[in-house]
Amino acid sequence: MEIRSLGYAVIQTTDLERWRQYATEVLGMMEAPMVPGDKDNLFLKMDERPYRLHVRRGDRDCYLRSGWELPDGASFELALRELDGAGVRYERGAEEELQLRQVKGLVHLEDPSGNHLDLYHGASLDYARFVSPQGVSRFETGFNGDMGLGHVVLPASALAATREFYLQLGFADTDYMHFRFSEDPADPGQGLHFMHCSNPRHHSLALYEDPANQVGCVHLMVEVENVDEVGYCLDRVHQHQVPIVSTLGRHTNDRMLSFYMATPSGFAMEYGCEGLQMDWAGYTPTVSTLPSIWGHKFSPPPEA
Repeated sequence: MEIRSLGYAVIQTTDLERWRQYATEVLGMMEAPMVPGDKDNLFLKMDERPYRLHVRRGDRDCYLRSGWELPDGASFELALRELDGAGVRYERGAEEELQLRQVKGLVHLEDPSGNHLDLYHGASLDYARFVSPQGVSRFETGFNGDMGLGHVVLPASALAATREFYLQLGFADTDYMHFRFSEDPADPGQGLHFMHCSNPRHHSLALYEDPANQVGCVHLMVEVENVDEVGYCLDRVHQHQVPIVSTLGRHTNDRMLSFYMATPSGFAMEYGCEGLQMDWAGYTPTVSTLPSIWGHKFSPPPEA
């Protein structure tokens, strides 16, 4: 099975206008011109795709699902046969949802930790010009968006089983970290698996052993062109009094220069630049002992 990239994310909010302001005035994303929202839905454009984030009104603030893109219809049908052979349950998307997502084929499934995901193929390109309301030059998503919107870190209460599930979907290991938060030798700590798919990003998915997570996501990452764009966003964060979850820093494994901020839905948003683009031929997965070369002093996000 070949997964190409993180194609979209679906997010739920109790305050759609707050998300609209945050996305357009802080992140610098554009309301999708070809997929107009309504009082219950907001669609956010970053590149040549009609939209990358779908934010919908609901009764609680949370991350709902990740959409993972496959190369074409043949790959999609092969993936379904592999899921059938492995006994993995899935549900085909209805025609109305295919139209909403602007794709040709779509299935819903759930990983062993309860995270919801879609597999899809045949995404549209609307080629409508991305014009950031904050002057963001571009988001780094590859040629015609083939690197995806960025990466997502999901909570995995069943870490080993969830990693095996994504390996079965065609992801591969990139890096592993293990964290202990006390000096107690009996402290089991928490593991963090970084995984890549069929694009040059160091990781499109990470799984964090986080059974206490209540919002369905640890963080989502978007990447911009250069450090000045990161700095401009940081200024907007201070202007709009968005809580900082982590100070500016540079990660060890993917070299991303970034900071983290709170989102209106309770998870964090990493906003960065200069992430590594890898050649996977002959790559050997690594184990890292430090998350950052410098910076990235974390504090927990406030409750939404």
